[in-house]
Amino acid sequence: MPDRDITSTVWHPEPGAVEDVFDHTYKEKEGPKPPIVIVWRNVILMSLLHIGALYGLLLLPSARALTWIWFFGCLLFSALGITAGAHRLWSHRSYKASLPLQIFLAVGNSMAFQNDIYEWSRDHRVHHKYSETDADPHNAVRGFFFSHVGWLLVRKHPDVIEKGRKLELSDLKADKVVMFQRRFYKPSVLLMCFFVPTVVPWYFWGESLWVAYFVPALLRYALVLNATWLVNSAAHMWGNRPYDAKINPRENRFVTFSAIGEGFHNYHHTFPFDYATSEFGCKLNLTTCFIDLMCFLGLAREPKRVSREAVLARAQRTGDGSHWSG
Repeated sequence: MPDRDITSTVWHPEPGAVEDVFDHTYKEKEGPKPPIVIVWRNVILMSLLHIGALYGLLLLPSARALTWIWFFGCLLFSALGITAGAHRLWSHRSYKASLPLQIFLAVGNSMAFQNDIYEWSRDHRVHHKYSETDADPHNAVRGFFFSHVGWLLVRKHPDVIEKGRKLELSDLKADKVVMFQRRFYKPSVLLMCFFVPTVVPWYFWGESLWVAYFVPALLRYALVLNATWLVNSAAHMWGNRPYDAKINPRENRFVTFSAIGEGFHNYHHTFPFDYATSEFGCKLNLTTCFIDLMCFLGLAREPKRVSREAVLARAQRTGDGSHWSG
């Protein structure tokens, strides 16, 4: 792996800070890679989910207007459970949230059904610390399909498991909301990902259970999954690198739009602690707008930010020359 410039910015990690800075000391083991072990249960379930989601697309024209609204509402709520919740709040601790906001995001995270907050955050910290190596859960060097969904269809590389066990995760273990959700994750997923999205349209405005299940439940779930996966795949392969040309993560506008702000990925891997994941604030970044609103309402506080001077200096020093201000 090429060396990476990790010059500190205006914010300096305090003792006990999350481990989300690339580890230059890690070396991949020499010799043949371990054999790929396919998890057929996951292959079957993912295949059925996407077949159901494609069928849901065909049912969209027959859905009632209120079902469309409900569909987009569930999509946004579950997406925020990942972006503002599992990612920016719990994985990177880039801002602080009040208890009501934590509960709101944890419920949205259960609706998103992408592993519980503890496991999602642990794997994401491993991804940052060992990005594009054998210890990266969705190593993009292994190709688009693997980094998009294939990593969920096979057993983890032994280094991913080993490094995940060695991470300092005391902040997550001490977080009552995180551990409560982890304890009751399976029933919370059944309730929030499948039951509530299906039953609400049927009960309150007479939508058919068939349409309610395939559109707000399955189609919405698959869309949020793939939007998240695009951050791991497309945003590690296509786009420019204005902040650090030596790393794979890119700035990808399509991913930024589909993942409500998570596509400024070269910036994010350069400054992982920045709550906005971008130097442009709310621009094309609905998640940052949401966090800003929560701060305005007093439900969030202390968002971490990189100074303008530090961003410009870093772009000039290690970027690919494509940096622009807007």
